[in-house]
Parts: sequence; structure tokens; C-alpha cells
Amino acid sequence: MTLRILKAVLYHKVIDWFEKSMPVAETELHYQSPYELVVAVILSAQCTDKRVNLLTPEFFRRFPDVCTLSNSTFEDVFELIKSCSYPNNKAKHLLGMAQMLVHDFNGEVPQSADELQKLPGVGRKTANVVLSVVFKLPAMAVDSHVHRVSARIGLTSNARTPLETEKQLVKHIPAEKLAIAHHWLILHGRYVCLARKPKCSECGLSEYCRFFNAAKTQSH
Repeated sequence: MTLRILKAVLYHKVIDWFEKSMPVAETELHYQSPYELVVAVILSAQCTDKRVNLLTPEFFRRFPDVCTLSNSTFEDVFELIKSCSYPNNKAKHLLGMAQMLVHDFNGEVPQSADELQKLPGVGRKTANVVLSVVFKLPAMAVDSHVHRVSARIGLTSNARTPLETEKQLVKHIPAEKLAIAHHWLILHGRYVCLARKPKCSECGLSEYCRFFNAAKTQSH
């Protein structure tokens, strides 16, 4: 059996397992609009979703829309997010993002990756999160969980960067499943396939997993 066929079989088995085991998978960030999701994802860099969800209710009460945020001050924004990681940079990014949306995009969050990445604080991962979560477009956001889990299972091979991981996943996952697949991989990495101590004994994917089977072979 060729490597291409083996890879296709692996993807089929993994997707089938996730569809049965995790039929509902979505972001754990709380948001009500594209603007709110952009704010939440900017805040979530190097920070837990749980922490972000503690900050955003008051943030959105004070800044309910992009125009309000664009007219605020660094000090006002910083005060609300200071318990988050890197609050200085994030305060600058949030202000810059809001001001650019107002001045360059008529206050609307754009629906293209290139335009989203023009916004301060928005990289490729953030752009893909917004595209897939809010606009339901076929985009694969790769964070540390997705990068790690994909490599461990064997969905990706020699992918050194998030972009390489993204390209391999997009090549093999059907477009209509990309959005939910992003959440499958994140949630699996967050709660089962942990970075330091993966819970292999609890994982339903272990029989297909390259990492697990390699470790099992070495132990014998």
C-alpha cells in the first residue's frame, strides 16, 4: 500500500472517530459578533480561553462595538486586560485593530485572510479562526495544539511550521470539515493529547496514532 493511500486511510479513520466521538466541537471563547471574536482571539494569544472569558464581559460592556473601542485610550484598554498575558502589546493591538476597521473597512470585519492580516494583532492563525468560526469559510487555523496533535497522530509529516501543518491538513481534510476539524484537534490537544503527559490510555485514537505506536514498540 502506497504512502498516499495509507495517509488517506489514516485521515478517514481519524475523521470518522472524531465525527462519532465529538459531533459538536466549537470555540470555547465567548463572543456575539465578528468584532467580539477578533477581540477575544487577540487576547487569547499565550493566554487561556478561560482567562479571556473572564475579561471579555466587562470589556464588551465598556466597548460594545468597534467604534467605541477605536475612540478609547491605551490606558482604558490596558486597565481592563492587565491580568492577561502581554497586556501592553495587546492593548496597542486592540486599539490599532479597531481604528483600522473604522478607517479602512467601514467598521466591518473583513472576510478575507489577506485583509484580516492587515489588522494589528491578527496573524494567519487569528485570521483563519475568524474566517472559519464566524463566517463558516473553509479555513484551518493552526495553533500549538493543532500543530502538536497532527504531528503525533501522523496526519502531518515533517511539518516544522504552523503553515506547513496547515497546508498538509487542508490537502487531506474535506473543505466542509475544515472548520470543525480545527476544533477537534484543539480540544483533543487541550484535554487528552497534552503536551507533556498525553493521556494515551484514555485516547480513542491510540490504535491509529504514530506517537503511541512508536512508544509501544520501543517499550517491547
